[in-house]
Amino acid sequence: MSLQLAPLAERLRPTAIGDLAGQDHLTGKGSILRTAIENGKVPSMILWGPPGTGKTTIANIIAHTLQVPFYTLSAISSGVKDVREVIETAKSQTNVILFIDEIHRFNKGQQDALLGAVEKGIVTLIGATTENPSFEVNSALLSRCLVYVLKPLDEKNLTALLHHAIETDEELRKKQIELKETAALINISGGDARKLLNLLEIVVDASGAKVEITDDYVMKVAQRKIALYDKKGEQHYDIISAFIKSIRGSDPNASVYWLARMIEGGEDIKFIARRLVIVASEDIGNANPTALIMANACFEAVNKIGNPEARIILSQCTIYLASSPKSNSAIIAIDAALTAVRQQGDLPVPLHIRNAPTKLMKNLDYGKGYQYSHSYDNNFSPQEYLPDQLSGSKFYDPGKNAREEELRKYLKQLWQDKYGY
Repeated sequence: MSLQLAPLAERLRPTAIGDLAGQDHLTGKGSILRTAIENGKVPSMILWGPPGTGKTTIANIIAHTLQVPFYTLSAISSGVKDVREVIETAKSQTNVILFIDEIHRFNKGQQDALLGAVEKGIVTLIGATTENPSFEVNSALLSRCLVYVLKPLDEKNLTALLHHAIETDEELRKKQIELKETAALINISGGDARKLLNLLEIVVDASGAKVEITDDYVMKVAQRKIALYDKKGEQHYDIISAFIKSIRGSDPNASVYWLARMIEGGEDIKFIARRLVIVASEDIGNANPTALIMANACFEAVNKIGNPEARIILSQCTIYLASSPKSNSAIIAIDAALTAVRQQGDLPVPLHIRNAPTKLMKNLDYGKGYQYSHSYDNNFSPQEYLPDQLSGSKFYDPGKNAREEELRKYLKQLWQDKYGY
């Protein structure tokens, strides 16, 4: 396929690091990644971010700038054999870069096959992932890579990209394009530059020589042309958002429907299971602590069983979570506590609850006056556990559900009026 016939997103793919939009923290002048590229000293790295934010582009720019041997593998279609073949070839070359797209889909064996080559410097690994590498990349391999986080493009970046495409692309310039409204293009793209450009091209191709782009027209074309769910991520975030919000909204019917949409669309079952674990804590929490146990068991079972039976396990857990009482008190509590930490800084730990493993620490009164709770009635002593500056600060406010109302009564009984329970 000639460059002229390539998709718009491919035709406009940047070839210089300064031209990449929306990632100034990585590619702006003086940034750590740009400096490494300009100095020709690129470490092994994991590029983590949503689809269409420039992960593949950065890998291509690095290869183009450094003019070194560059190999690409997709974790979807490549196995251990493919990895070993690249490594064998790389042994006879220098400064080899191996780019692995969707590295989170590599299993442990495939990742282990990479480890030795990365350790010995046979290849410089660039992995791209939409998933948290802490969960999906082996710790040994991850420890040998820097992790760079890419951000979704904001409205300013996306709007600029639209104008750049219309003004510079040879194919688009053959038509009279009037960009009257951009909201629909930007909202549907969800911060994904590739999706934005693909949609722009679809809209232009659906028109004649004169194109008037309005929100209504974009929506009409999008409904006709865009798939309901794309395995490669076209509506990945919209569907998972609908799934999570349906569970949070206690609607098991809608929850199972969106689950079915993901399963039918080929979504990674581990991705779904992981989101269920998060929902169990974020949206249910202490209103029903068993929910987290259920979700974690679901995650373990899905990993062991795999498809197609995993759909049953996911369905059971989804229905249980959607039908459970809800509370977001845990996330409110930790976010409030984090705010206090950021505002107050590193406040000293009260002396009486400090650890005192040495004689010197004891002489400094570490641990002095600590009241061992189990030595008191009801296994409780009303001593101070917070820094003096935060005494009486209430971070946890029990939710309005049966279980947490019992917790509220219990805490009130213990602490009386101190925390306002």
